[in-house]
Amino acid sequence: MNRTESLSSSPRGGTTEPEEYDLLMLGSGFGSKFLAWTFGEEGQRVATIERKYLGGACPNIACLPSKNIIHSAKIASYFRRGAEFGITTDSFTVNMSAVRDRKRRMVSADIDFHRDKYEQTGELIIGSGRFVAPRTLEVTLPDGATRRLRGKNVIISTGTRASIDPIPGLAESRPLTHVEALELDEVPKHLIVIGGGYVGLELSQAMRRFGSDVSVIDRNARLAPHEDDDVTEGLHALFRDEGIAVVLNARIQRISGRSGERITVLLEQGGIEQMIEGTHLLAASGRAPNTEDIGLDLAGVELTSDGYVKVNERLETTAPGVWAVGDVTGGPKFTHISFDDFRVIRDNINGGNHVTSGRQVPFCLFTDPEFARVGLSEKQAQDQGIAYRLFRIPMEGVLRAHTLSETRGFMKALVEIDGDRILGFTAFSVGGGEIMSAAQIAMIARLPYISLRDAVLTHPTLMEGLFPLFASAPSVVARSANARA
Repeated sequence: MNRTESLSSSPRGGTTEPEEYDLLMLGSGFGSKFLAWTFGEEGQRVATIERKYLGGACPNIACLPSKNIIHSAKIASYFRRGAEFGITTDSFTVNMSAVRDRKRRMVSADIDFHRDKYEQTGELIIGSGRFVAPRTLEVTLPDGATRRLRGKNVIISTGTRASIDPIPGLAESRPLTHVEALELDEVPKHLIVIGGGYVGLELSQAMRRFGSDVSVIDRNARLAPHEDDDVTEGLHALFRDEGIAVVLNARIQRISGRSGERITVLLEQGGIEQMIEGTHLLAASGRAPNTEDIGLDLAGVELTSDGYVKVNERLETTAPGVWAVGDVTGGPKFTHISFDDFRVIRDNINGGNHVTSGRQVPFCLFTDPEFARVGLSEKQAQDQGIAYRLFRIPMEGVLRAHTLSETRGFMKALVEIDGDRILGFTAFSVGGGEIMSAAQIAMIARLPYISLRDAVLTHPTLMEGLFPLFASAPSVVARSANARA
């Protein structure tokens, strides 16, 4: 039995005084685990309380497993396109059990790494924790025993979960969330997806490539409605070409049946009722914070109006010595933001004044092609009254894309009018996330765009596309009339 297992299972019920720690983590998500490991390696007494997913959602049920499944779907798409590459196959079969098992092996290896790291740096307690007093947590262990712990500093890292909208019949239909969708051992005959956000779009395309009929239902007039028109048009064209039905401006009236068997969705669109029938239902319309029933009121921790932990720009809660990290703060719901939250709290516990305001928030939607952006979009620039020079090229202008037969999409960049600073970068392309990261590094270094235009970049690579992008003739986009007014 290793140290972690023995510590996490030792009953301590009936203790009158809490056990004292330098740092306590309620939840083992991305930001909190780096806090635990960092301060533990420095010799502080650290404990992490985790109810279920060691390491948080990312390695278990979110980022990494979903991208694993998406890559398997990419391979399936290559089989369908085999003739295009000079490879002929009469037929092929998608074995979803094998797809799932590949994902499970990756997750298992990652969790083993987490266990080893916790064993080296501090105490891992498997159980359900809740506040019972300021900076004091009570943990119910799997055997029913309890432990009471108090920390000089306490980190709330309880994350979020998939929300189930109050649609008549939705909860009763037992819909899939992303958690169950990543555990499917069969290809759904017809998957109905509620929600056109990150989870809905990524899994819709993946399941379509595995062989499902897929229908996406969204309340908005466009997919990714807050993004620029060329992005939303690109996503619509992509889904249309892959045979994914998209139903927009839809208001779901009622759902009947059971996911995995037979599902009927009654909706209203433009004043007309219609019905969609399928075999499986995926609820992907939003996230809800995990802040209920953990005693935050007893700790003096206030919540926002929508249930997230209220924090300031230093990620301090309303309770002294209690911090919050990651999705539960209501900030951008990205693992890389949670990692930056770790840096903020680490520095502030050590006496610094690190704040979250003004940081870059890059992101990538892992459809194929990917949609990645950092900095300003055109819509944001126009809404803020910021004039800019727009550089834009189709991916057909990138030679590496031709070698891959992946010329769909475009790259574009916004550059300030009175200088050479890059204000924003967008890629809807193969490898879009990697290309964006190269542009982001230039933005962090405050390099003028001409540094990328004049750089000697390896040929042929996707990053080489930054040269024709910034060598193209820009168009000047004036401040929006509304912003000037």
